[in-house]
Amino acid sequence: MKRIVLPLKQHVGGPCSPLVAAGDTVRRGQLIAIPKGLGANIHASYDGTIAEITSSYIAIDANAQQDAASYVKIPECRTKLEAIAAAGIVGAGGAGFPTAVKLKTEIPNGAFIANAAECEPLLAHNMKQVEEHAQQLVRGIKYCMEITKAPQAYIAIKPKHKKAVIALVKALLNESHIDIFRLPDMYPAGDERVIVREVMGIELEPGQLPGTVGACIDNVETIKHIVEAIEDRKPVIDKDVTVSGRVRQKESVFVNVPIGTPAKELLERAGGYIEPHGEIVVGGPQTGRAGSEAAPVTKTSGAFLVAMPFPQETRKAGILICECGGSEERLTHVAESMGAEVVAKEMCKRMVEVDGRYRCGLPGICPGQAEKVIALKRAGAQVLVIGTCSE
Repeated sequence: MKRIVLPLKQHVGGPCSPLVAAGDTVRRGQLIAIPKGLGANIHASYDGTIAEITSSYIAIDANAQQDAASYVKIPECRTKLEAIAAAGIVGAGGAGFPTAVKLKTEIPNGAFIANAAECEPLLAHNMKQVEEHAQQLVRGIKYCMEITKAPQAYIAIKPKHKKAVIALVKALLNESHIDIFRLPDMYPAGDERVIVREVMGIELEPGQLPGTVGACIDNVETIKHIVEAIEDRKPVIDKDVTVSGRVRQKESVFVNVPIGTPAKELLERAGGYIEPHGEIVVGGPQTGRAGSEAAPVTKTSGAFLVAMPFPQETRKAGILICECGGSEERLTHVAESMGAEVVAKEMCKRMVEVDGRYRCGLPGICPGQAEKVIALKRAGAQVLVIGTCSE
């Protein structure tokens, strides 16, 4: 019997409150937890029995037989926005902000932007979606335009994704208010502030939200979930995931993976490991975190990547932290996994503190870091572990 773990916090906000108890039988699509404040509904992704409930997750012992096409539909809703909330949709690109809250902001003089940047290296599931379901994406954009009252929409995508761009051109032949915007091929092109700067020519301040300048941005998979909620009354119970790195099938894309599925299952479906291999990274190579085979697919999961073994390093290390790259915790973990002692830490010179969090002052336009490197060397660092975008 397969045990599925559904975290109670898969979104911005606090953990959800369970509606079920251990021993209850649940069906795929059944509402099993609701937010107490900011958050999003959580639904069972498998038919099965509730095995355990803790303060952080609900575990389901999944039935041996599953029907992926069958699910409990969300209630009939009066409005599209209510359907989006009922379905538990959050930003699927990684941010996890509740989509119904974001779409409440009306932008009658602004623009809705579909984020098709597929920002992190190696990830490929967004492009597969665009290539194969461009018409669905266009329908979703039109729903979002209707909800936000946006008169114009853009699909922000890198032109190197030629098959996806061709599919979009065909899907937009009769759409006069939706245009393709070609992003520069750089990292982090999918950052909301970069997209607003490129598409609208407006530079947002660190911490400033796109809605303040008349923009609303959603990832293309988030838009897929919006279409499914409105047209099929389907809750968020599945996720598209890329598996890549030291696996036998390079850049495997798995579509509609039930949330809660452990990484191990997808790694096996990708042919298993290439030896030698190192850690499993949950997320992209730039901003992902160390995980394990037990890590569950969540609403915001983008990838499971298998790394090379860490090289060994005995010299003292300094770390240089950037919002667009690895966090302080992640870079420290990398250094220590190599055997290096971390003796100094510095922030990228673009970093500014906003509400207790360090943000990049100008994402995607990276400065030289000579003064930071000198400071690290003066503090005793002999090697650097760097999380900046460009260096």
